[in-house]
Order: sequence, then C-alpha cells, then structure tokens
Amino acid sequence: MATTLARASEAMAAAGVDALLLGPGADLRHLTGYHALALERLTLLVARADGRHTLLVPRLERPRAEAAGVPEGVELRDFAETDDPYALAAAALTDLPPRPTLGAGDRLWSTFLLGLQESIPAASWLRASTVTRALRMRKTSHEVEALRRAARAIDRVHAGVPRLLRPGRSEREVGRDIADRILAEGHERVNFVIVASGPNGASPHHETGARRLRAGDGVVVDIGGTMDGYCSDCTRDYVVGRSPEGYADAHTALEAAQEAACAAVRPGATAASVDAAARDLLTDAGYGDLFVHRTGHGIGLEEHEEPYIVAGNDLALEPGMTFSVEPGVYLPARFGQRIEDIVVVTDAGGERLNTLDRAPVAVGG
Repeated sequence: MATTLARASEAMAAAGVDALLLGPGADLRHLTGYHALALERLTLLVARADGRHTLLVPRLERPRAEAAGVPEGVELRDFAETDDPYALAAAALTDLPPRPTLGAGDRLWSTFLLGLQESIPAASWLRASTVTRALRMRKTSHEVEALRRAARAIDRVHAGVPRLLRPGRSEREVGRDIADRILAEGHERVNFVIVASGPNGASPHHETGARRLRAGDGVVVDIGGTMDGYCSDCTRDYVVGRSPEGYADAHTALEAAQEAACAAVRPGATAASVDAAARDLLTDAGYGDLFVHRTGHGIGLEEHEEPYIVAGNDLALEPGMTFSVEPGVYLPARFGQRIEDIVVVTDAGGERLNTLDRAPVAVGG
C-alpha cells in the first residue's frame, strides 16, 4: 500500500493536484487497504502530493482502522462526537498553497463535500478520479490473479445453476439458492443475483421476483460477488425445455458477437473498437436495435469501474486492464439473452477469465 500511495503522490504532482480527499469506497481501499464503513460520520483520507497523508476516522471506528493496518506514512487521527471533522481536514491542509487544488472523491457524499468546501473556501475542486482512474485501471499481476480466482468461483456457481431451474420454481427461490452457492464457493459477499425468466429477460437489470419458471422460458442468469476484495461477474443463458421461437438464431448471432469482441481485445485497440466488434455483427444480423447497452465495464475492487467498453470511448487498451464483454439481445415481451465474460488485456491480446461454455444450457421442462 505504501507503494500505491507513492504512485498516487507522483500522479497528483504530475496533474497539479495538491491533495485528494477520499471518503469510504474503492479509492480509499485501494490506497490504504482500509474498507471503511459509509456512515453519517465523516471518514476521510487526505492524501497529499508531498507524501504526507492523514486518515481521519470517528473515534469509535479507530479499532477497525488499526486492525486494517494503516500503511506506513499515514497519520491516523480520530475525533470525538463533539469535534468538528471538517476543521481537522482543513488543518491537514494548512501548509499547502493559499489556493490549493483538491480532488474530491467521486463517491464522497454531498453532505461531506459541502462541509469540506465551507471549511476550505479558497480551494479549487475537481474529481479525484482525474488522478485515481489511471492508478486503478491497470491491474497488477496480484490483482489479476485475485480476479481470476473470483471468476473461477463464479464459474463453479454457474455450473450448478441447471439443477436449480425447473418449472414452478420462482425466480426469487432460484436466486436465494444461487446466493447461497456464491458464498459457499468462497465469496465473502453476494453483490447481485439476476434471474430473469421468459419476458423478464428482456429487461437487462431485471429485479429477481415472483414469476415462476415455465416450459419454453429463456432464463438470463447474471451473478457476481466479492472474493478477497475483488469482484466476479458472469452471465449465462438457460432454456427450460424447448427454446422459444427465434431464440436459437438470436443466440447464435450473440455468441458470434461476443466472440468477435473478445478477439478484438489487444493492447492499443480502443474501448470503442471492442464495442463496435460486437455491435456491428449484431447489427448485420438484424439485432442491432435490440442491443441496448454498452458492451462492457471495468471490474476490480468495484463491480463497475473504468474502463467502459462503449462507443465514443477512444481510450487505448493497455495490459492489465480488466473488463466485462457482455453483448445482449432483448426482445420485449418475449425473451432476453446476454453472454458475459471478464477479460484481461495481456501483452499478446486478451484472456477470458471465465471459461464456461457460452451456448445456452437446456434444462428439464
């Protein structure tokens, strides 16, 4: 973590940012290893370009911060219930230039940001991601291995899903069983479970509900959790009995589109070009208007982070970047389909961390 903080200080200096003010969330965890609780009391990392860092925590949270192992070079300061944490934050910045440039954490609650702005009125403000996005987009080999372990675990969960799908069971019942298996396979937390059956599959972010599975249903199962601090995310498609009319043709096109997008991943390719590889193929097959979202999102400490694989993003891919490749086809009132793998950019191209077969799995109807 000390090395990570040193890199952050170097990046701040290069960007002309005097300090970052980060509340609970992935940026704070990335720089310190501390998974702070998001409370109504302020927790704040003041990370400075000159390498002098302070972590402010409520007094009752100090034992958790100490247990996390605050990195060397970070002063841990706690405050009592009647103390003014904004004054303490300002005090950690008093020897900066008269009009410092400060980066506010992208996930910092507005109530905290407004309090900080009142206490540091001379500062100019920008998003902390101006600095942190580049630090987090390229994963280290350690981080990639953590993502690989999480991917393997979620693959094992998907391998057991067919046993859970049968007519008469509700999406919610299936979802609860899947959540139990996510934990049983080593995740410390279930981040989401989407079980979208029949026409519900046409809603990409369907909320798993009371609908009961029926023969002839297509079922989209999109699941993920957190394992050793890093996220998994994988989507596969299932069919209860005989597939609905048009399902097989659409899925054949979808498999080809997902394959094309994965094949387009390589250093120097743009995020937009990976999106286009999937989107152009689906458009040529007649499904372009039914692919209603971006092709992918970055993944790491958070389920969704940069880089985003979307049209208009001309970011050049670099080794160590990790993201989903998940084109979908959604036919309103009929069915939906999505195939999602996590891919890491390597020196030679791209590696899929999820390895399960991508064809729809037929279950008893």
